[in-house]
Amino acid sequence: MGEQYGGDHQDFRGGEFNGDFIAKQVDYHQHGPAPTALDALPPKVAGFTGRGDQLGELLGAFDPDGGEAPGAVLVAAVSGLGGIGKTALAVEAAHEACAKGWFPGGVLFVNLHGYDDDRVTAEQALETLLRGLGTPPEHIPNGVDARAALYRSVLAARERELGAVLVLADNASAAEQVRPLHPGGARHRLLATSRSKLPQLGARLLPLGELSPEEAYDLLDRALRIAAPGDARVANESEAAAELALLCGHLPLALQIAAALLVLDRDKPVAELVLELAESGDRLLHLDDGERSVRAAFDLSYRRLSAEQARLLRLLALAPGPEVTAEVVAALDGADAAPVRVLDALCRAHLVERGRGRGRWRLHDLVRVFGVGVVRGDAGLWEEGETARERVLGFYHRWADAADGRLRWLPGMPEPERFVDRAGALAWLDSERAGLVAVVQWAREERYAPIAVRLSQCLGEYLDWRRAFDDKITVCGVAREAAYRAGDQVGEAIAWDSLGIALQQTGRVEEAIDVHTRACDLYQATGERQGEAIAWNNLGFALQLRGRAGEAVDAHTRARSLFQIVGDRPREAIAWTSLGSALQEVSRAGEAIDAHTRARDLYQAVGDRLHEAISWNNLGNALGATGRVEEAIEAYEKTLEGIREFEDWYGTGLTLSNLALAYEDAARPAEARTRYLQSADAYTRANAPTEAARARTRAEAITP
Repeated sequence: MGEQYGGDHQDFRGGEFNGDFIAKQVDYHQHGPAPTALDALPPKVAGFTGRGDQLGELLGAFDPDGGEAPGAVLVAAVSGLGGIGKTALAVEAAHEACAKGWFPGGVLFVNLHGYDDDRVTAEQALETLLRGLGTPPEHIPNGVDARAALYRSVLAARERELGAVLVLADNASAAEQVRPLHPGGARHRLLATSRSKLPQLGARLLPLGELSPEEAYDLLDRALRIAAPGDARVANESEAAAELALLCGHLPLALQIAAALLVLDRDKPVAELVLELAESGDRLLHLDDGERSVRAAFDLSYRRLSAEQARLLRLLALAPGPEVTAEVVAALDGADAAPVRVLDALCRAHLVERGRGRGRWRLHDLVRVFGVGVVRGDAGLWEEGETARERVLGFYHRWADAADGRLRWLPGMPEPERFVDRAGALAWLDSERAGLVAVVQWAREERYAPIAVRLSQCLGEYLDWRRAFDDKITVCGVAREAAYRAGDQVGEAIAWDSLGIALQQTGRVEEAIDVHTRACDLYQATGERQGEAIAWNNLGFALQLRGRAGEAVDAHTRARSLFQIVGDRPREAIAWTSLGSALQEVSRAGEAIDAHTRARDLYQAVGDRLHEAISWNNLGNALGATGRVEEAIEAYEKTLEGIREFEDWYGTGLTLSNLALAYEDAARPAEARTRYLQSADAYTRANAPTEAARARTRAEAITP
């Protein structure tokens, strides 16, 4: 009897069977071609801007015509900080490559979710890619190696039939996620993006930094105009827009969020958002548009750090200045040496960047804000951070004190520790200047005020020497406020007096006179005669600049007498020099020559070669004023001989200019012109462009 078919079962009723039998139900399907996902490239990011060099490098790596060349780039890896725009760049490059017809076989895209809690494994990624290539699920084997072999085979067949394929693996966190995705062949390309550098891949590595100020400005402007073509707020408030870009750290994600906040409130001026960010105790709180958050992006990276890496990142966020040396890192860490291995790991994760030169590190501005926020949110971490800051402040004070001692050292004085010569002290101060200025400002916090004020007092000589008067005004202002709050009248007087010198040098002479007068009064009140003498001498300088030379003579005379009383011969020499200049101003030329001669002799006696050389310059001025030109020329030449070893470029420029004037008086124009040009070069090296321009103008005015 025949079989009856009904529904989804077989009917064997009425049949005769001899022996055992097994009935199997068989499914019959009509198979069409498996679907593919070879056009899965995400759309371009709206408003993409900048990155011209990086885009060119990626396109060069994609170019299939380079596939046969030795050393062809088959794999490229774009890495960078979270929110830096890695995916946007990769997608932009992929679209441009496809538009050029370089990948007729299609584009495969897979998001590896490398920084999520449930990241995609290489085995899972291969399954996604094989499905995208049209491989039926039942034909996909288990295991990474088997899937990778099939993946390469399918790609090889596709290359023969249609051409090269581009594989874009986004958001990888480790090389093992990406390595099995290598497509094989000579014409396929694999592009990976990651927050880590992935040097193990043997890939062309393209680390991505923040946008340039111009690119950041363009991003903001484009984002607003995409939402509303007539929105010209960025163009109309260009200075505020530049400040907004800076507050966003030129980070694309932060800029996009800031633009979205402006788009949501079209009546809001750019300057108002700038003010909100600048005055906020936590900028990252504002850089959140409800869907995207800079803090959330950074937190994904932070949670993948080891305990020691996370600790060092938090401590680095508390460091003063834009970048730190290995010694400062060691102080933060509380160790004898910087933990280079941990720093390298943080660099690979793009959470720390190498600074200018080897052995220096820096944080992106917003990473620093993130790190400080983590510390503030936990009482234990906060105390750990405060202790680390105390170590850094102590480190800076010890070294700055030693450097200042070397700058002020004279023969017969005890040899300063740490620095064997003046050049070494200056080199250290130059390298740490930004950090020193920043850490002095911790004096605003009661816990750090006493030592920060002492540190400020170690910087006056150096900042004067480098003519860093804006920094000096900052340092002295903070120190003065802290000393006043602490009731430290001597510390306050020192800060007032040092501030007055900086004000003089920046043209704020009336303020300087008031400030030095305050310093004199405070020193008198405390009985500090040496400090009072210094303040009187500095007051005399300010009075001279204001044209009150007669009063200046009295101030310098008083300073000289006080220095003689306390037995301070080096500073007595300074007072004689100052008095000589004031006497010359009031046409008492003979007395001025005597005063400068006394100063020179005292400097020789105490072994101060630098100030001896300077005193020759001042003596030359006095001699020239009395018509003794040839003697003045000899004096200026003596100055140049003595000053060369000290790299005092401003003093060199001044002396050369004086020498040029003397040559003009002696009717020797060719020599005068040469000295003016040399003076301009020295002033340029001293960061004195106004004086340099004046010297060049005088040189050009001389007819040979």
